[in-house]
Amino acid sequence: MDFVNLEMKTTTSTLYNTQMLPVMEHFYTIQGEGVHQGKAAYFIRLGGCDVGCVWCDVKDSWEAGRHPLRSIDFLVNEVTKTPSQIVVITGGEPLMHDLTELTKALKAAGLRTHMETSGSSPLSGTWDWITVSPKKFKAPLLEVLQHASELKVVVFNKSDFDWAEKHAVLVPPSCKLFLQPEWGKREAVTPLIIDYIKDHPQWQLSLQIHKYINVP
Repeated sequence: MDFVNLEMKTTTSTLYNTQMLPVMEHFYTIQGEGVHQGKAAYFIRLGGCDVGCVWCDVKDSWEAGRHPLRSIDFLVNEVTKTPSQIVVITGGEPLMHDLTELTKALKAAGLRTHMETSGSSPLSGTWDWITVSPKKFKAPLLEVLQHASELKVVVFNKSDFDWAEKHAVLVPPSCKLFLQPEWGKREAVTPLIIDYIKDHPQWQLSLQIHKYINVP
């Protein structure tokens, strides 16, 4: 599903004003996962997360107050120093913030806006691609699932296959379906995922290639 444009609903999960956002890190690299794997992309990782996955590999992002506030103008300027055409907003949980003004500015600069989210907070912003990775620790909202371009389920154990199917029926028919091994258990669960995909070919395998080739 292309180009989703939504105004932010008033919500207590909005942590900061729309012009200043807590940024843990921002960097130019390649997308390591999913449909756009291997493409050059500029990542903006926002601070703040209320999902709390026990296997999260960026737990330093959870406390928004630990990270410096950056203006939208600063972020757009940093992105446009590079030749990147894609900007990925991630976290943490990016939808804890109102992303309307950030995405408006990025689109005005001629950039494609992608987001990686658990879908657990209300949707805001203007998006060319939305990756929803639903987590059991705080389930996604139906309104976010209905706008998903890509459903990426992290597989930690066998029960996650049922979790994946539960959410696959809630996304649009055009949504791409991915199963991704949890990094710490990849040797154990990857063979299970391969067997599952062979029996359920509507799913595809997503690997975190950035970790294999040691780039951010």
